[in-house]
Amino acid sequence: MNVLVINCGSSSLKYQVINSGTEGVLAKGLCERIGIDGRLVYEPAGGEKEITQADMPTHKQAIQMVIDALINEKTGVIKSLDEIGAVGHRIVHGGEKFAASAIITDEMIQAVEACSDLAPLHNPANLIGVRACQELMPHTPMVGVFDTAFHQTMPKEAYLYGVPYEYYENYAVRKYGFHGTSHSYVSKRAAVLLDKPYESLKTIVCHLGNGASVCAVKNGKSVDTSMGLSPLEGLVMGTRSGDIDPSAVEYIAKKENLDLAGVLNVLNKKSGVMGLSGVSSDFRDLEAAEKAGNARAATAQQVFNYRVLKYIGAYAAAMNGVDCICFTAGLGENNGVIRKQICESLAFLGIQIDDEANSKRGEEIVISTPESKVKVLVIPTNEELAIARETVALVKER
Repeated sequence: MNVLVINCGSSSLKYQVINSGTEGVLAKGLCERIGIDGRLVYEPAGGEKEITQADMPTHKQAIQMVIDALINEKTGVIKSLDEIGAVGHRIVHGGEKFAASAIITDEMIQAVEACSDLAPLHNPANLIGVRACQELMPHTPMVGVFDTAFHQTMPKEAYLYGVPYEYYENYAVRKYGFHGTSHSYVSKRAAVLLDKPYESLKTIVCHLGNGASVCAVKNGKSVDTSMGLSPLEGLVMGTRSGDIDPSAVEYIAKKENLDLAGVLNVLNKKSGVMGLSGVSSDFRDLEAAEKAGNARAATAQQVFNYRVLKYIGAYAAAMNGVDCICFTAGLGENNGVIRKQICESLAFLGIQIDDEANSKRGEEIVISTPESKVKVLVIPTNEELAIARETVALVKER
C-alpha cells in the first residue's frame, strides 16, 4: 500500500509518499507560501528535485499540485490516485480524547475542533489539510496521528499542575506533551537496535531541534515529558523560553508595557538560545560565534545543555533507573559536541562515550562504550514513517 503522509501548517504543507511494504519513500516535498504566491518542491526517489512557482490560493490547490506532480507522466511516481491506499495526517493536539491514532470521520473532526483552543495555531491548520484531501480524494481512507497521543499514558502525578483542580475539570488544563510520534518511533527503534523487548526498557528520548523535548518511556509507555499544555514548557529551545517562573510574565509585561499576548510572543518567538545569545536560534551559528569569542553564544549553549541534563536526571529518578538514552532530531542527530557535553555530566550513571562513534552525524549508532552501564544511542527520527505505519495498521483493521 502507498500512503500519502501530510503535515499541514497554516501556509505550508509537507508531504511524503511511502510504500508500506518496503517502507521506502517514493517522493517527498513541500508547498510553501500557500495563500501568498505559492511554491512547490517535489523530489521523486532517484530523481532530481523540482521547484515550481505557482499560485496556491488555498490548501486544496496546493494538494492538487502535489497530486499532479505525483502522477506526472515523466517524473511522477504513481500512475493514478488509485495507487494511494490511504492518507495519514499529522494532527498536533488530541486533548484527552485521543490516546491513539484514529480513522478520520465527521465525529473525529468535531472532537479535534473541540480541543482546538488548546492548539489554536496548529489544529485548525491540520484540519484544513484534512478537508482539502477529503475533497480531492473522497473515497480514500484517512487517519489522524496525534502528537499528544503517545503521552496519554502519563500518570496523574506527572500531568497535573498545581492549580485549582476545577481548572483541569472545566478547562482541561494539564500537561499534554508533544513530539509524541518522534518519541514513540525512537524509543521503539532503540529496543530493536539493542535487541531488547520494548516493554522491558527504561528509555529517555532527547528530541533536540529548534523545538526540543525530553521524554521518559518506561516499559513501552510515556510516563513523563518536558513539554506541557503547550510546546512552550520544558527545555530552553531555539526561540522558546522553556520553564519560567509565571511571575516573570507579569514582571516583564509591566517593564516592557506588554499585554499577555505580547509577553507570550516574546517567550515563544524571541527567547530561547536566540534571546540569550542575541545571535541566532541555529546552534551552528552559536558555535561559530563562540569560536569568534562571543561569550553570550557560549552561555546560551551552556544553558541549553544544562536544561537537557536536568531533565535526563529527573526522568532517571522518576523511572528508578534508565537503560538507554537516545538523541534525535536535527541537533541531537548531528551535534556530537553537545551530546558529549551532556553525557560527561552523567558519569554518575556509569555512562562512557565512545568519541569515534560520537563523531558520526545523522546515522543510527550506539555512541557509548561497551563498558557503559547505560547505553547511549543516536537515532534519526522518522515521523513520516511512523505516521505511515499507524495509518496502515488502522486501515487494515477496518
